[in-house]
Amino acid sequence: MNRFFHLILAALIPAAAAISLSVAGALAQSPSPAPAASASPAPAPSASPAPAASPAPAASAAPEASPSPSPTAPPAAATTPPPATAPVQTADPFGLEMTLEPKKVVMAKGSANWDSAFDTLIDSFKALTALLNKQGIKPTGNMMIVYTSTDDTGFTFLAEIPVDQDPKNLGKDMSIGKSPEGKALKFVHRGSYDNMDNTYEAITNHLDDKKLEAKDTFVEEYLTDPLQTAEDKLVINVYVPLK
Repeated sequence: MNRFFHLILAALIPAAAAISLSVAGALAQSPSPAPAASASPAPAPSASPAPAASPAPAASAAPEASPSPSPTAPPAAATTPPPATAPVQTADPFGLEMTLEPKKVVMAKGSANWDSAFDTLIDSFKALTALLNKQGIKPTGNMMIVYTSTDDTGFTFLAEIPVDQDPKNLGKDMSIGKSPEGKALKFVHRGSYDNMDNTYEAITNHLDDKKLEAKDTFVEEYLTDPLQTAEDKLVINVYVPLK
């Protein structure tokens, strides 16, 4: 995976696209004939003996016109627009622009070879977790790895866990500090750490295509607990800070 870290140093301004959708519907109803009702009550006050017979047929004609609009109502209700938005929400963000907010973290500095990279990271997380558990301090965020340098044989890193108070009796190579901040691009990796090569290759291609200039550091935020989650079920946010 080391060869991709060296490639993620290009710079560019990502373009944004906007898509708008519009949906319109109309329902029309025909008015029932009203002149027949107005003609029948007019002769009723003028003639006294025979008006009772004339209003009877006029009243029977009015209810016959009312059932006609009812069959037009059911076809007007259509439910086609909602399913169109469902697939869009399932995709992970790729190169999403965002701003990282600094957090107080307890961190452990370390180095690792590429062959044993994940095991070394797990050991650092275990040491930090043991320290917090012993002092009854609960993490306030997800575990993170900040890569500080890389070469052909391995890399140096900071394993970080967000906290709201300062732990005491820190172990070797441990300290209190702040997580990275500033503008960054967000990518998502799902699956084994061994397959991170594919994610970083896609990130490198994205930065090259967009001519973006990245800082010499990368941040991995573990949305799933790496100490309890199967490695092939990992979900990791990868942040690429920009210059």
